[in-house]
Amino acid sequence: MEYETIILIILAAAVFLLIINLFLTLFKKGNNMTGGDGRNGGSSGNGSGITEADFAAFSKKLDEQTIFIRDEMDRNISRLDLNLRNEIAQNRDELNISLNRNRKEMTEALSAFQVSQENKFQTFENRQTELNRITEMKLEKIRETTENRMAQMQESNEKKLDEMKNVVDEKLRESVEKRFNESFKGISERLDDVFKGLGEMQKLANGVGDLKKVLTNVKTRGNLGEIQLGAILEEVLAPDQYDKNTPVRPNTAERVEYAVRLPGKDSEGPIYLAIDSKFPIEDYQRLLDAYENYPEEIENCSKQLEIAVKKNAKTIQEKYICLPYTTDFAIMFIPTEGLYAEILRRPGLFEFVQREYRIAIVGPTTLVAFLNSLRMGFQTLAVEKRTGEIQKLLGAVKTEFVKFGDLLEKTRKKLDEAASVLDSVDSKTRNINRKLKQVHELPESDSMKLLGGGENGNDDFESYEM
Repeated sequence: MEYETIILIILAAAVFLLIINLFLTLFKKGNNMTGGDGRNGGSSGNGSGITEADFAAFSKKLDEQTIFIRDEMDRNISRLDLNLRNEIAQNRDELNISLNRNRKEMTEALSAFQVSQENKFQTFENRQTELNRITEMKLEKIRETTENRMAQMQESNEKKLDEMKNVVDEKLRESVEKRFNESFKGISERLDDVFKGLGEMQKLANGVGDLKKVLTNVKTRGNLGEIQLGAILEEVLAPDQYDKNTPVRPNTAERVEYAVRLPGKDSEGPIYLAIDSKFPIEDYQRLLDAYENYPEEIENCSKQLEIAVKKNAKTIQEKYICLPYTTDFAIMFIPTEGLYAEILRRPGLFEFVQREYRIAIVGPTTLVAFLNSLRMGFQTLAVEKRTGEIQKLLGAVKTEFVKFGDLLEKTRKKLDEAASVLDSVDSKTRNINRKLKQVHELPESDSMKLLGGGENGNDDFESYEM
């Protein structure tokens, strides 16, 4: 890049010199022509211009000078190129010499550093060897000392362990004998308890067998549900709000277990809401066994339970729903919450029974909530029935209250009269006190004797009547 720049500068200088030379030549020509004209007195009419010969001579000279400048430039460029090549070669040689010298110095420095490091490492290794030897000697002494102390401690511990072993053996023998005796005694007592428990278990097994017989007997199972239903009704409702074993169909012998007495029209008697207990335990037990042992039979057992529930609902509808003597629906009571939950689990069963047979299925908890709602309705109805009596009572109270107001007015007048009398008495008392200020006051005992006061020195004002 520097080489090309130098060449361009040289070319520009040559062109500039050529232009200057051209102008100088033209200027000299003009002066010569002007001087000749003056000297010759203007002998020629066309002497004032440049002739073709002059222009040809000028062109030739210009070509010669251009060739000279080109040759000079070529020579200068050749010299410049040679100089540049020489300088580059010289610089390359100097650079190689410098690099070789630096490489040699670096190699010598690295060799010296390596020797120094080897010497230091050898010194460190020697010191490490010496330290290892000293450490081994100290460790050997420590090991010997430790072994001696351990041997002494072991001997001492063996003696102490023998002593402790003897003591522990003695204590252990006494403790084992004592605990063995206590354990034997406890085992004997527990065996007695076990024998007693076996007897109780035998009784319990007999009771379970009896309970199983009760639950497998349809009539007894029905009595069990009836007893539970009666207990719930007795707890929630009043005795006059339900009937037991009452006929709900005229001229028939069918009697429902329990029926809630709902108020009818004024001219008619009560309307009965029939509640009958149903306990299809066989189907429910088969379903529970399927849940535990036969999963593939669950759906079949559930369907059998659903059929039994629908059958019981239809029976209740046919026996215990009879308009207008009963409500248009009845209640099927399920004695156990588990069976009730299983019935609710069957999709659409509860709604089907309620829609087709007008039967509401309830469990113990649901029945209590339903009866509580009925009881609140009974209370509201009782209040409505006694509204007339309450109005009459309020009228009597109003009459008596008017009389009481008149009596209060008379009492107020009497009190005003008494207040006037008391004001008059108070005024007279003050006048008497003013008049008696100059009178000498007697001792209390003398005044009591003269006036005949009571034991406490007070006048008997209670006997005074105004």
